[in-house]
Amino acid sequence: MLQLSNAFADKNVMSLRTGAAVAAITRPILNPNNLKIEGFFCQDLYDRKELVMLYQDIRELLPQGFVVDDHDVLVEPSELVRLQDIIQLNFQLINMPVVTSNKEKIGKVNDFATEIESMFVQKLYVTRSMFKSFSNGQLSVDRNQIIEINDNRILIQDPLQGKPSGANATALA
Repeated sequence: MLQLSNAFADKNVMSLRTGAAVAAITRPILNPNNLKIEGFFCQDLYDRKELVMLYQDIRELLPQGFVVDDHDVLVEPSELVRLQDIIQLNFQLINMPVVTSNKEKIGKVNDFATEIESMFVQKLYVTRSMFKSFSNGQLSVDRNQIIEINDNRILIQDPLQGKPSGANATALA
């Protein structure tokens, strides 16, 4: 099931053991290499410290928030040795410019949809410039259209290009 990014914003982290909220989600930790949400930064409701909840510690997603076993699954960012490079990148998809392979500026990412089971970002929703939005509106980009992601932009296949003609020729044969 796909969830938009705002479905994660301001959600509570609920302890299964106590049945109460133990933290509040502040932002996702995105891996730009594979567009996977590795975890979430949370604000601890007890100590007001910034902690991390890894995606594999999530038991369930409810309308009230994320359910985890206990407060103990939340860890300090410095303890996550394997994720240090990704945490230090502080990669954010929202407001990232989107450009086609033909160097045409499409717009900026204003939202994304994540598949809940795997936590991979599946779709990007791009807001076009004011002039282009009158004629075309918002653009949806599937993850298989992405060619490259770097610090400055997201490079995608040109959405107006059709499939290669070789695909139709083999279907007819």
